[in-house]
Amino acid sequence: MFVNSPKYLIYLHGFNSSPQSAKALQMNQFINDNCSDITIVTPTLEVTPRIALEQILTIVDDIKRKHANADIGFVGSSMGGFLATLCGEKYGAKAVLINPAVAPHRMIESLVGDYTNPYSGEEFSVTMHDGNELSAMNFTELFAPNNYWLLLQQGDETLDYRDALVVYKRSRITLEPLGDHGFVGFNRYLHAIVEFLFEN
Repeated sequence: MFVNSPKYLIYLHGFNSSPQSAKALQMNQFINDNCSDITIVTPTLEVTPRIALEQILTIVDDIKRKHANADIGFVGSSMGGFLATLCGEKYGAKAVLINPAVAPHRMIESLVGDYTNPYSGEEFSVTMHDGNELSAMNFTELFAPNNYWLLLQQGDETLDYRDALVVYKRSRITLEPLGDHGFVGFNRYLHAIVEFLFEN
């Protein structure tokens, strides 16, 4: 008897963000209300890039241990987009990237300092060591560019959207004028995101 592959959507939030961010909550609500066949996972990611990636890989490996044929798709915002790309390349999975960070190690000097997470109140620091980890994780070419769909807004005040246009030039790209780093009107794309990730 043919059995459908279980579907998992893993949402990866950005730097100093949370599963309680607006986009994560919108994605969760949409899946819970409209997609009973999809399990959504929204981990609270560690600040340290290497540990965050290990965290995600552990989640994926746990899913695959339970369901070898699981269909897994990623949605990543900003730094989550960088991590989602690494996972997409490793597992041959599809990913939707929202204003993704490109070569984030190049920004590290401007990010070094102490922070408080606005959602959890957790205090943490960013150091040059984080930049070294990001540099070691960085990529400049994609093995499977067709697996990615970029949602970019030119008004992104944090990242230069043109960097993403270079690295993901062979991927599907939606580029909107204006907007901001949070991606104004993200909820317009929820249905299309699910279709891209899980429709063959």
